[in-house]
Amino acid sequence: MVGPPKKHFLPFLLLLSLCIILLLYSPHPNPISTKTFPLNPHYIPTAAAPAFSLTIKVLTFNRLNSLTRCLTSLSKAHYPPDHPVHLHIFIDHFPNQSHFNIDLELRDSLAILQFVDGFEWKWGQKIVHYRTTNVGLQAQWLEAWWPTSDDEFAFVVEDDLELSPLYFKYLRALILNYYYNASNFSPFVYGASLQRPRFVPGKHGNKMLLDSTSGLFLYQLIGTWGQLLFPKPWKEFRLWYDDHKAKDIKPFLDGMVTTGWYKKMGERIWTPWFIKFIHCRGYFNINAKFPDEKSLSISHRDAGVNYGKTAGPDSQLFDVNSFDSKFLEMKSLSTMKWYDFCFREVVPGRVVRSLNDLGSILPSVQTKQTILLVSLFGVSEAVTRNLLCHFERLNIWNYIFIGPATDFLFDLARRGHAVIDADLFLNNIRSYRSMRIQESNAGFMKDILLKAYVVKKSLEFSYSIWVVDGNMVFVNNDMLLESFDSTDNFYAGESLDLLFVKKSPSALKIWADDFLHDVAAMVDKISLPRDGRNFASVMTKLLEQKGSKVKHIDEKSFGMKIGNQNLSQTLETNKEVVYWSRELDTHTIQKQLQEFQLWVIDNDFSCTAVVCNKS
Repeated sequence: MVGPPKKHFLPFLLLLSLCIILLLYSPHPNPISTKTFPLNPHYIPTAAAPAFSLTIKVLTFNRLNSLTRCLTSLSKAHYPPDHPVHLHIFIDHFPNQSHFNIDLELRDSLAILQFVDGFEWKWGQKIVHYRTTNVGLQAQWLEAWWPTSDDEFAFVVEDDLELSPLYFKYLRALILNYYYNASNFSPFVYGASLQRPRFVPGKHGNKMLLDSTSGLFLYQLIGTWGQLLFPKPWKEFRLWYDDHKAKDIKPFLDGMVTTGWYKKMGERIWTPWFIKFIHCRGYFNINAKFPDEKSLSISHRDAGVNYGKTAGPDSQLFDVNSFDSKFLEMKSLSTMKWYDFCFREVVPGRVVRSLNDLGSILPSVQTKQTILLVSLFGVSEAVTRNLLCHFERLNIWNYIFIGPATDFLFDLARRGHAVIDADLFLNNIRSYRSMRIQESNAGFMKDILLKAYVVKKSLEFSYSIWVVDGNMVFVNNDMLLESFDSTDNFYAGESLDLLFVKKSPSALKIWADDFLHDVAAMVDKISLPRDGRNFASVMTKLLEQKGSKVKHIDEKSFGMKIGNQNLSQTLETNKEVVYWSRELDTHTIQKQLQEFQLWVIDNDFSCTAVVCNKS
């Protein structure tokens, strides 16, 4: 039997209890969130903004005059008295192997250190990191920051920059509005640039023509002349960089000016790595256009890694006298325009869940009054992304995807591709809910009816429509540009699962509500071979039973089918598409398309090239 504690243990127990109470109720530092490994797309910040921290990261080397101008401008900015702002200065060392003017380089380094030591920073901590070896601009950026919490931000400044006195007030407003305001937050926004937007890295991209009025917009390109970084995307980038660098995967992205820079300068620069990462993830950066080409951060473009000789300021600085009431006006994220590396507008969030949704989205999709409906049922993510790369290559933008409600489908919508949520779309159609469908045929029937309803809606808008399966690659876009001279309304390639319906009053009259009910009633009665049970075959048979003429596409001349039988093939000439059965595995598809040079995604399922087509 355990007796009462002995008296000499009582002081020890009292002391232990006191320690436990202090441990439980003392404030804890904010730990690194596990949600950052990987980035959690469902993360929603708290409604009330915590006391976040922002550290200025100044990167410098051997330009004392530049550094003096930069730090002076930072010290003249307006900072709130109750919000500490820390300054972290990274001073790169001159190359140790250099023996030319070594005494001069030592004196230059000493002069910079003496200036930094004497520089007063009264708004927070001043930390100086003087390197022992020369690491270059890439390491200066990448090693400048590893966030210790999700409430820590970095503002990275190279030493030839000059900042507006209003820059911090603007940064703080951005953080509060686009990071801590849940209605404006997106985990796919990685930060904000303060420089004047002026550069389009995609070759043959659009000119940056913005509205004459000032305003915010989102753009994929990072702004190295004053960049605010959000913690979670930056961590994700660093891990992605480590993985690719360790595996000797280069940040090549064909069609981008920055790839040429990397091939010339190699690891002396870091932006091609970040650009490749952003292209892979589909992330965006907040930018602002101010009146009179002014900006909150200007680069004097002093001689250094990026410039052989000093080029001078790129724009005018936004000063206190330029302040107006619209300066801190923050748009809703949903009303801002989004642009990719070609400065081509991206329209995220187009998800169709009802016939009304479809009617509002079709006009934004159509090109020359034609729609391309692509089915993703039974299509892998890799195959879909490869198909998208070919759409970009061929300048095809009038497509809309239809498929099951998966994270992948919604990620496509988030990246700017119009999609139809098949499950909700059908459930929101009253006439469909009244149809009697056999359980054994439910999946097949849904596939048929989904596409049939989209065809009907397109015809109501006087749009022609192609309905295709995603298990194919377009070799060229001649098929979509073709104009059919005959009076036929319907064209089919049954083994391709391809159907074209031409806009006309007669086609719409045939494709009426009664026809859709007949589809549901007659599918169970149609006898088709297993490999012929697809939309094109079913609709062809039904249309012909009702006396409508369907013109059959010459499939042998139109497309080339690949499979397990002939693993070593060459691409036949004058083919519009290469296609395969749903049963063919992704590895075999990839191997054969690689032989045709039609597999154009990398190990990240990202396009190997950016293709800009002027709008």
